[in-house]
Amino acid sequence: GKSTVARLLVRFYDVESGAIRLDGVDVRHLALDDLRHHVSIVFEDTFLFNDTVGANIAFSRPDAHLADIEHAARLSGAHDFIDQLPEGYATTIGERGYSLSGGQRQRIALARAILANPRVLVLDDATSAVDPSKEHEIREAMRTVMDGRTTLVIAHRPGTIALADTVVLLDEGRVAATGTHDELLATSERYREVLAALA
Repeated sequence: GKSTVARLLVRFYDVESGAIRLDGVDVRHLALDDLRHHVSIVFEDTFLFNDTVGANIAFSRPDAHLADIEHAARLSGAHDFIDQLPEGYATTIGERGYSLSGGQRQRIALARAILANPRVLVLDDATSAVDPSKEHEIREAMRTVMDGRTTLVIAHRPGTIALADTVVLLDEGRVAATGTHDELLATSERYREVLAALA
């Protein structure tokens, strides 16, 4: 199902057969707190608290300095729109606060992930809730966030898929093809079919 890989990785539940390994170690053998500290997930539907922008970015590091929060927001492409909010980083968002667009919410989520500085980052369909005309902006932010860390990108939009060094095509739960985006375009008819269906 949708988001299953991400949830298995951080052990919201465990695999029924086989294993998920990080650096060769079964995640079931790692301390849960350590595992979840080192793996961050940006879901399609970003959960934001009814709190300030700054507090939302600093969710995993509530003691973070504003300078660090701003740095993360600049890297995720969020700083400019945050700076234009009524109270900047102190602006309350959420149910009774200021309302953000899908793209703005994803930039906040990416900033949160940058500040957490995880060893493993999961981007779980992170562009699908974003207006296609703004998707390239989120992709650039994602490219920045991915730099220097292991990133698992679960995606259905070709431009997002192309960010990955290695693409794995899953077809009915099985690995159907593996390679770069360009290699699969050239060699896998099934990959071309899937991309055409997504267009």
